[in-house]
Amino acid sequence: MVTNEAVLSSLREVVDPEIGVNLVDLGLIREVQIEEGRIQVRMVLTAPGCPLAGYLMSQVRGRLEAIAQGAAVDVQLVDEVWKPGWA
Repeated sequence: MVTNEAVLSSLREVVDPEIGVNLVDLGLIREVQIEEGRIQVRMVLTAPGCPLAGYLMSQVRGRLEAIAQGAAVDVQLVDEVWKPGWA
């Protein structure tokens, strides 16, 4: 079974190209839920209407699918304003 630590480790490989820091260390990954057969990640963006939203979500989904061991992957954007203090 995939662990929370494995998910976060994998997502540390996804770097925000504008800032040059991975999504976990930036505090963009707000929640990870792992249930039998499903991995769900809730994330925010550094700015509303971020032009890289699709790219970042695709990168997160790809990383999760690579470790999912057959589990369904669900990546959701949370309507929450990112705070630099989360980094």
